[in-house]
Amino acid sequence: MAIKERRRRAAGRPEFEPTDEQRKVVRAMAGYGVPQADIGKVIGCHAETLRKHFREELDKAEIEANSQVAQTAYQMATSGRVPAATFFWLKCRAGWKETFVHEHGGHIGITDAPTEDLERELATLRAKQAAAAGTRDLAETLPVKPPGILH
Repeated sequence: MAIKERRRRAAGRPEFEPTDEQRKVVRAMAGYGVPQADIGKVIGCHAETLRKHFREELDKAEIEANSQVAQTAYQMATSGRVPAATFFWLKCRAGWKETFVHEHGGHIGITDAPTEDLERELATLRAKQAAAAGTRDLAETLPVKPPGILH
């Protein structure tokens, strides 16, 4: 008499069996960056069960999504129709950076004043500085000829 062996299941929920449709949903949601706990709620399983049965989809979805976005960005950057995408690509991928050059044109007007006015203004500034410093020797407070003003 042959004894048939029976597999006994533990009491509780039946074993989760993912469908092809669920795999597509998991791959899409993971690619969009939806948290695994939220994907599990949509699929109807706990996050641990999700990771157990959809490991490949979860691992590859973000990589595939980033690849598609990179492809679109590349196409936009190389099309010539979206200059912002071109500049973004060059900054991020080609190491370009923006530099600012400050150029000053013309003069600042101080050299247009007569020499006597400049010397009078300089004497006033020296007196104010001496009063603030508490010194009587005005020659110590400011240089006699500030560079760049009087030639």
